[in-house]
Amino acid sequence: MNRIKIITFDLDDTFWDIESVIFKAEYETRNWIEKKINKKIEWGDLEDFLSYRKELIFKNPNLEWDISSLRKEIYRYKLSPILDKKHECEEIVTKAYDFFIDKRHDISFYDGVLECLEKLNKEYILGVLTNGNANIKKLNIDNFFKFHVSSFDVKSNKPDSGHFLRIFELNAGVKKEEVLHIGDHQKNDMLGAYELGIKHLWFNKKNDTWKQNFKKPNEFKNWNDCYKLIKDLRTNHELSNVND
Repeated sequence: MNRIKIITFDLDDTFWDIESVIFKAEYETRNWIEKKINKKIEWGDLEDFLSYRKELIFKNPNLEWDISSLRKEIYRYKLSPILDKKHECEEIVTKAYDFFIDKRHDISFYDGVLECLEKLNKEYILGVLTNGNANIKKLNIDNFFKFHVSSFDVKSNKPDSGHFLRIFELNAGVKKEEVLHIGDHQKNDMLGAYELGIKHLWFNKKNDTWKQNFKKPNEFKNWNDCYKLIKDLRTNHELSNVND
């Protein structure tokens, strides 16, 4: 069995719960906008938000991986009928997005995440593969990682191969058998790694049922168990990829 040299991680819902963070950030940003323009806005419900999001992506497919621009477009859509001057609208859109991003980084790590990263960082090269726009520098965890790959960087979303192939572009000479990817999402993380023959470990905090048509990978639900699990699996030769 090839020794693991690189471990990559997803961020949202792997290191922290993202749903509560995003809803809170969106709610506070909307309040900020309304106070800034001194007007109420009809935001609609979640279904309206998702519908318009889908419409925007249909018109411009690049917005599926450029989620920062996508969010700005949504704010622009709501503000342009209200604000007469285009420059005023753009100024509010930019400031609203900056406000949202600050709130989007107001996260609480799952118990054990930072301790696990500190241990793994001493033995492996660590990297991030994310479809989101979290900034590891803003989260003060960039010291753990050698590299960070976002959807914007590779112009695609996991499970497409772009994120995973970038690992080898950034780490010359590394073989796929020497890489382990850890994430929460069955398709984006597990399927994406599986299809390239990369070892994969599933963070299954919610005890979800495995629904994919390939073998369920080893899993854990508590970050306090992750470091030992990796060690045990390596010792027992159970961290295998599709070609082992």
